[in-house]
Amino acid sequence: MANHKSAIKRNKQNVMRNERNAHMRTTLRTLVKKVRLAVSGNDAASAAAALGKAVPFIDRAASKGVLHKATASRKIARLTKLVNTIR
Repeated sequence: MANHKSAIKRNKQNVMRNERNAHMRTTLRTLVKKVRLAVSGNDAASAAAALGKAVPFIDRAASKGVLHKATASRKIARLTKLVNTIR
């Protein structure tokens, strides 16, 4: 356990960041799942809407450091390609 003030503060910051990052990761997975479910159901309108919500969130996760920017770009490209297959 931390013994001095700066280490205690650092632990608190790490806990908060961990919770924030975990929330972003789970929300991101849910949004990606919604896109994939809409595509598997051949519903172009809802797939496009779900993609419209997922893409900015993936970009935001990359800017916050939850995802690497190349990973975010790859996810967006693959989801977009997937949605475009049903149009």
